[in-house]
Amino acid sequence: MTAARWLTRDDLASAARSAEGLLLAAPDLSSVFPLGPEDAAVATGLTAAALRAAGVGGRDRVVVALAEPAGALWAAAAAQVARAAAAVGPRGRLRLHHALTALGATTLVSTPTGAMDLLARLHLEFLLDPLDLGLDHIVLTGEIASRRTMGHLAGEFGCAVTEVLASPFGGAALAFRAAEDAPLTPLADGVLGLASLTKDDLAGPQDALAELVLTPSGHSTLGDAVLRTGLVARAGGSGLPAPAHTVGDHVLVRGVWLALPRVEKALSKIDGVTGWELSVERQGTLDAAALTVSFGRESLVRNPMWRSRIEQAVRALTPISIDVRIAQDVQETPVPGTVDDRRGHHLGRDRALVS
Repeated sequence: MTAARWLTRDDLASAARSAEGLLLAAPDLSSVFPLGPEDAAVATGLTAAALRAAGVGGRDRVVVALAEPAGALWAAAAAQVARAAAAVGPRGRLRLHHALTALGATTLVSTPTGAMDLLARLHLEFLLDPLDLGLDHIVLTGEIASRRTMGHLAGEFGCAVTEVLASPFGGAALAFRAAEDAPLTPLADGVLGLASLTKDDLAGPQDALAELVLTPSGHSTLGDAVLRTGLVARAGGSGLPAPAHTVGDHVLVRGVWLALPRVEKALSKIDGVTGWELSVERQGTLDAAALTVSFGRESLVRNPMWRSRIEQAVRALTPISIDVRIAQDVQETPVPGTVDDRRGHHLGRDRALVS
């Protein structure tokens, strides 16, 4: 294992110019995962297997409410398993409700927060009974779910709820579980492993925390690589633990990985910026992100043009909605950017400093 190529999301992004085949690109191009024809068939097959494990079959009609590139892949896999499948994207709960009813859906594939937000909107805004949707299955993927999410959704919608661990690079299913306290069941042997945070090697018994890694041995171009996912699980116990945290230079917000180096680079080009803090919280059903920027001069603190420049720079980086705030105190000495993850998910940018 130590002789393999150990790659991160940034390594996949830097190889994008020479990558070939179908490229599963993150919305901000922070990773580009290449798929040859056989690789695409494997990814679709694993995702179809996850749907079957969730109980989806030939009588079901599936609506996939995931961002790209995962949405199209899941819809293609669902079409192999179910009677019908459609990818409608993650935005707009009223539109999602209309899609579920218009298509006669029996299965919803969504992020955990997306499903919880739909539930909240049904109760509070639409004044509808979730049971009236007639869903038989909800499949959750793409995020770290809040505690008791699976049980709450199962009770409210009256259906089976399955959580699927998907590849953070392309969205293909890798493992699943049917209960929050259960370990993950891999969909294929030898694809998932646990690695040390401090060195390029498998996690040992002394590691309380371990990073989930992909070992795509049969992949046409990445077969000799070990891919660090940025997802961290608490080691110990039996079976493969589900991730509860993230680590590294990318933070998972609303199912999208936000590249901190790109935030850093964008803000470094704006005169007067001396520091920033990205805060992420989940007080309601969805993640909320805010970027607080510090200036080195008093004249910039209340300057609307500088605030607008920052808002435009952030908007160009990611599809995630990020609230821009200006620190009222002047920070004369430049300081590194920081992350305040109030969800308790992100452990830090430097793996070596995580304990």
